Amino acid sequence: MTDLSPTKGMTPAEIAARVDAILAEATLEEKVGMMSGRGFFDQIRDDGGIWGARPYRAGGGMERLNVPAFWFTDGPRGVARGESTCFPCTMARGASFDTDLERRIGEAMSIEIRAQDCNLTGAVCVNLLRHPAWGRAQETYGEDPHHLGAMGAALAVGLQTHNVAATVKHFALNSMENARFKVNVEIDERALHEVYLPHFKTILDAGCMTVMSSYNKLNGEYCGQHRHLLTDILRGEWGFTGFVHSDWVMGVYKQYGASAGLDVENPEPLVFGKKLVAAVEAGHIAPGDIDTACRRILTTLYTISAAEDPLPAYPLSLVASEAHAALALEAAEKSAVLLANDGTLPLKKGARLAVLGKLAAMVNTGDNGSSRVRARHVVTALEGLRAVAEVVTGDEDDLAAATAAAGGADAAVVVVGYTAEDEGEFIPGDITLGQEDQLDPVLENVPEEVKAARKRRPFSIGGDRLDLGLRPEQVALIHAAADSGRPVIVVIVAGSAVMVEGWHDRAAAILQTFYSGQAGGTALARLLFGDVSPSGKLPFMVAQRAEDYPFFDRDADRITYDQWHGYAKFDRERLTARYGFGHGLSYARFDTRAPRARVTPVAIELEATVANLGECAAETPVLAFVAPPGKAVERWSFMLKAFTRVALAPGESRTVRLAIPLDTLRYRDVDSHGWRLEPGDYTLYVGHGSGSGEQQSLTVRL
Repeated sequence: MTDLSPTKGMTPAEIAARVDAILAEATLEEKVGMMSGRGFFDQIRDDGGIWGARPYRAGGGMERLNVPAFWFTDGPRGVARGESTCFPCTMARGASFDTDLERRIGEAMSIEIRAQDCNLTGAVCVNLLRHPAWGRAQETYGEDPHHLGAMGAALAVGLQTHNVAATVKHFALNSMENARFKVNVEIDERALHEVYLPHFKTILDAGCMTVMSSYNKLNGEYCGQHRHLLTDILRGEWGFTGFVHSDWVMGVYKQYGASAGLDVENPEPLVFGKKLVAAVEAGHIAPGDIDTACRRILTTLYTISAAEDPLPAYPLSLVASEAHAALALEAAEKSAVLLANDGTLPLKKGARLAVLGKLAAMVNTGDNGSSRVRARHVVTALEGLRAVAEVVTGDEDDLAAATAAAGGADAAVVVVGYTAEDEGEFIPGDITLGQEDQLDPVLENVPEEVKAARKRRPFSIGGDRLDLGLRPEQVALIHAAADSGRPVIVVIVAGSAVMVEGWHDRAAAILQTFYSGQAGGTALARLLFGDVSPSGKLPFMVAQRAEDYPFFDRDADRITYDQWHGYAKFDRERLTARYGFGHGLSYARFDTRAPRARVTPVAIELEATVANLGECAAETPVLAFVAPPGKAVERWSFMLKAFTRVALAPGESRTVRLAIPLDTLRYRDVDSHGWRLEPGDYTLYVGHGSGSGEQQSLTVRL
């Protein structure tokens, strides 16, 4: 048997030579076998439909030549294998605006991935939040491209620390769930390149090794076989040298995807495999396209395999360690966003609480799709509050009893929001992920082999939301608690924006905790009683009217994406939000002063001093927006272009420094298909608040 396996310490030149040797030795069938996963359907059946019960082979390997395979696990709120650490969902972590925290979470995931025999992860999900109804919103960071890129790059760097290949997904325009297998997203060049693609490039420029294509169509062609997207833009314009693998089961429909730039079909060769071999032999696919795909896969695989590991070994004991549990708690504390507070928070130690709502006692860490993490223990809101206070309970089923419970307490904590039944990944296919059986929906334009693989299988509940508000019974519970005359603290559990109209004025305080992970209940208690100050900022807009968001149809066959969503749309149309992008209160008071800027040949170097004028130690994100001249073309009137976090003791001040690369200020020129920097005055806004009106400003000329 020829041994062409990787060895530790190989240089890039040695890796290239080893890959050349593999391609010279391998048969066409072996090369095509490297271009798909293998064994998934048998595994998922044998495992009773439990996603992540074992590693999944992705990028098949060549046994005859001792060429290893990629072994895949998913994310992004932890490792979807075994009993891993469950971190707050990605949207929650997006609210932290903390890239250092995100990098550390990625590194913790990387250790747990290696300890569970995987080397490829799909944890970096950065599809832009165009509309809060998107069922999978909890898996991304927010609505702003710069924010997505910075947070996703930090996670990818962390994930690859321990020689795991990170995947950024879903490339591209996958911002709706139920129709993702069929919808055609129509978009012009400027919106595509300025809004929906730049964060992917940021993450790839940071070194992320692989890309997962999306199910949907882009201007009439499926993204998994879209030559302009996968070759012209990704490889040609951006210079990406890693490999692209499909989303699972229905990610590619035709063999020409291999020529378009798709390197791996996962999880099984339904379209590649023997059919791709036949297409090559018939002259429809060039043999060089197969070699190119294999070279990308093998180079990535041998690069991580040859690198020295930071740890001497990765035993299973590293999974769900105390250090990772502490990191999950830190993330839950930094992610919570205090939307409103009349002074009721923080609560006084010893306060007696009425903890109301069915969600308070529920283990509810997010959807039940591919991002599901089965933690060893999850601290619920009720469990966390019982550990520090005397508690009485009640729920939506008996409003009179809930009012009475609140009346006998010092304050009522009402936990409301969503579960996997309301929002999450929608999977009408062979992957059951442990959900209860449902009827299999009928989709059009699905290849027969895919239909056969999916026949008579369950699908995930969840999908896109039908309502942006709370369930009526939860609203009634808030009113019932308020009728007691006691202060009401509403805790919102959700993956993105929840409209609060009709009840927000009955609440003394509103705290959005998102899906806060395994330590969420502990974090909630520490936040409510002032052991730590809330410091999260909204990574999206919360509207007063649902119609203020972009048009959304979860059953759409076609939809147009333009430049206008989120805070850019609200500003352009002079809409008033309930809570704006970057909104988030604190128990401290912060002041931003003395902004300064210096223009270099490559960046605007910005600094400002942030002071804590309050009486408690606290952290706060510092956000910097840029308003371009906007005379050459219509653009967002202000754009987030840098952010950081600062921790300050009472009375302390600190100067923060931010760099805004000039390349990030360019607009897409549709005539040259390149980028232009508009000359003129650029106004910079920097501070701890949201939007241009609440921050310190200064102007530079470019």
